[in-house]
Amino acid sequence: MSALTRRGFLAAAAASAAAGADECGQAEAPRRAARSASRPAAGPATDVIREPARDVPVAGRFDLCVVGGSCTGVFAAIAGARLGASVCVVENEGFFGGTATASLVNIWHSLKDTEGKRKIIGGLTEEMLDRLKRRRAVRDRGRGGFALNPAEMVLELDEMLAEAKVRPMLHTRFVAPVGKGGRLDAVIVEDKTARRAIRAGQFIDATGDGDLIHRMGLLTYKDDVVQPPTTCAILLGLDEIGRRNKGFRLGRAVFDPKHAEALKPGFLWSARVPGLPDATMVAGTRVHGADCSDAGELTAAEIEGRRQVRAMCDILRKHYDGEEALGLAVLPGRIGIRESRHARCLHTLTQKEVLTGKRFDDAIANGSYPVDVHHADSDGLTFRYLDGREAFVSPTTGRKSGRWREATPTNPTFYQVPYRSLVPTGSSNVLAAGRVIDADRGAFGAVRVMVNCNQTGQAAGVAAALALGAGCGVADVDAAKLRKALQRQGAVII
Repeated sequence: MSALTRRGFLAAAAASAAAGADECGQAEAPRRAARSASRPAAGPATDVIREPARDVPVAGRFDLCVVGGSCTGVFAAIAGARLGASVCVVENEGFFGGTATASLVNIWHSLKDTEGKRKIIGGLTEEMLDRLKRRRAVRDRGRGGFALNPAEMVLELDEMLAEAKVRPMLHTRFVAPVGKGGRLDAVIVEDKTARRAIRAGQFIDATGDGDLIHRMGLLTYKDDVVQPPTTCAILLGLDEIGRRNKGFRLGRAVFDPKHAEALKPGFLWSARVPGLPDATMVAGTRVHGADCSDAGELTAAEIEGRRQVRAMCDILRKHYDGEEALGLAVLPGRIGIRESRHARCLHTLTQKEVLTGKRFDDAIANGSYPVDVHHADSDGLTFRYLDGREAFVSPTTGRKSGRWREATPTNPTFYQVPYRSLVPTGSSNVLAAGRVIDADRGAFGAVRVMVNCNQTGQAAGVAAALALGAGCGVADVDAAKLRKALQRQGAVII
């Protein structure tokens, strides 16, 4: 599919879903209007169907309801439950784990600082790694972090939720909030049983796309151009192809323009799947221009990402010896989304704060992964490091290294995320966790990785429990008490 054809496909699919998509908040309206101007009309505004009023049965009453069952959401639920709260977690898929499981992204980055000397991440992230080690389902890559077995993680998450007595709600889609202003009374969901409601005292948006916060009418925003999503896949037989073809490199092969099926120049990385001797997770696709918080664009991105996976396989089968060894073993349940909506919170974490290692008195997470921005309008990536180095890496123009600041005798070795960046402006009993937190483009390029998102989930779960106990709003949670409670749960608090 040519770039022109793909853009047309994205626009057409997005337009076809526009009539059924949720309305945009004012903060998103200018951007959505600009995109809509280039699309075919979705039909007159009066083309609507009026649903009759109905009574929605309440499926359950809880202290805390977490919407979104990624590791971020699961850790939020477990953290709250371990403090005595009754908790449910709502997940659209048939299993938990999100990006790490459904999207097959099987790398968690280092738990240590940039020098590899000081542990800066613990808590439920470290607990999960320890549990997977007992199953031989994780491989320590040293400074490169950890390679995971996604299937084993699914099973481990089930066990952890059961141990914490969290009510799991799978195959359950969040539909609408019920409440006024910044206070929620319930959420409406749809599942196999019916359209039902869940009442709770506190809520956490761990949807990744800010669906709950956005539909409440709280402020959300998007970057002008969001980082492109990637479709991962698990392949078999790459070792055999490498043995039979001298000098073979998968990344070079799939982007080689001499192949008719070649992908647009981009980046490819891979990781072996622990416990599966011949299995490799491959991440080499990019779907540029896709806003995956839009129904039509998400559909188009899913299909285009899978097309690119097939193109990679076709290149190996047609042009390299050993094609009979190649197997496409697993496709993801959903595309790996890097960025969509952000909640507008009490504090916007900035790139400067990340790169200078700013300390916060309400810090609830630490990270060492560098600023890593995948450009939406080009084939390049920009990396910025805490020691002042900078690199722009492009598969077409190569690597250009420089500095974003002058060299200094000492450098920060980690950065922090403040609790304030998890508290949506105007919210009374709803918190943000994961990639929906408030961060500018550069800061988000660093904090979006899973080991960082996991920590925001655990912090949100603890904060929600503390707010319940104190009878206060989420903005009024005592930061010192929050940090102490996280520390008691094994989190590294600095």
